[in-house]
Amino acid sequence: MAQQDAAPDGGGELHEIVSAVSRGAPEYRQCPHPMYAALREQDPVCRLTPPHGIETYLITRYDDARDALSDPRFSKNMHGAIDTYHAVYGSFFDALDDNVLFSDPPRHTRLRRVLRSAFTPRRVEQMRPRITAIAESILRECRRAGTVDLMASFAFPLPVAVLCELMGIPQEDRPEILEQFAVVTRSRFDPSRKAELKAAEERLQHRLERLISDTRAHPSDSFLGDLLQAEERLEDSELVASLWVLFFAGHKTTAYQIGNSVLNLLLRPDQAALLRKDPALIPRAVEEMLRFEGSVETSTFRYAARAAEIRGTAIPEGSLVQIAISSANRDPEKFDLPDELDVTREGLQGTHLGFGHGTHYCLGAPLARLELEIALATLLREFPDMELADAQETGRAWLKGPVPAFRGLEHLRLVLEPPRPGADPGEASLASVASGR
Repeated sequence: MAQQDAAPDGGGELHEIVSAVSRGAPEYRQCPHPMYAALREQDPVCRLTPPHGIETYLITRYDDARDALSDPRFSKNMHGAIDTYHAVYGSFFDALDDNVLFSDPPRHTRLRRVLRSAFTPRRVEQMRPRITAIAESILRECRRAGTVDLMASFAFPLPVAVLCELMGIPQEDRPEILEQFAVVTRSRFDPSRKAELKAAEERLQHRLERLISDTRAHPSDSFLGDLLQAEERLEDSELVASLWVLFFAGHKTTAYQIGNSVLNLLLRPDQAALLRKDPALIPRAVEEMLRFEGSVETSTFRYAARAAEIRGTAIPEGSLVQIAISSANRDPEKFDLPDELDVTREGLQGTHLGFGHGTHYCLGAPLARLELEIALATLLREFPDMELADAQETGRAWLKGPVPAFRGLEHLRLVLEPPRPGADPGEASLASVASGR
């Protein structure tokens, strides 16, 4: 068993496991997989008692999860259960969250259709050279540091820069807009920052409105520019909310997935060696990483718009429904040897649930795949000998908190160019100078 899986074995009493999952206990957040395995066997549609007090049902088996992700009885329309939404997420500035992620058909269908018209595979593929250049530029700075926190130095800066390019945010405007995004995302789950959050969200809304106005006055070849030129137009409020959800969802999920992927490769040198030997395996490896340790641990807000029953468990109307993506993607009834990472595993695209399923399948999946492929390829090429600075510390670095929305690392400290055994200490630096690095 790899080092990061060395957590409580999930073999305790069922009520103890349910309690740990309900409250987001540290031992559960550190490594949820053994507990998910126990729930799949003993209580696959599990009733939780989370801190927010809303009756919640957790779905852990693959077949049930896949069905639930597209079940119209489980609504994502936050306005249909606004009190429940606020109980779970807090009383946020609802204008930002009134977006495609928290809506149902027919509104969801209309919003998604317009967004997809501007977020085409052609546009994504055209970004490949630019994303590669961004990744290489960031890693040049990392090389100068030697030992880095990959999360802060690379995993987060890369998708943030890519999204700014996609949205067409001018270079000179990025610091201000990114700071406002940072304040909002930092304050969202901290009740003590309620006043700060309200002010930050209002500023962010007004700043995005100005970006829309500027792009309308000076059209750009960008995602936002295409939206403004689309045959079917969105209202400005819908554009603001769309930019917000694209940024919020698009940068965190990709950043945490980069960290998860690099950690798991470093814990399994044989798998990393396969990718260094044959980089053509990297797209397949990305799908396996999304299955094995995806950055989206559980699905976003859903509630039972009407009563339902799954595997004999009644889910009352109004209850929250959580879908354990991380559990479904390790279900042995669906995947052979699911707790083993195999970068040569075939047939995963369209099978694993890392990007969801059904009408809410991740709109940004093509861009995320491209970013992940480029991130892994450039890291493995530029730093083939990188290693964990402290493997014991890494085992304690997983995100904490009661809501397991994301599965990711708070930090990932790496030595990018460790000295080779027997090498002269100055050899590495001399080689770097000689190569122009």
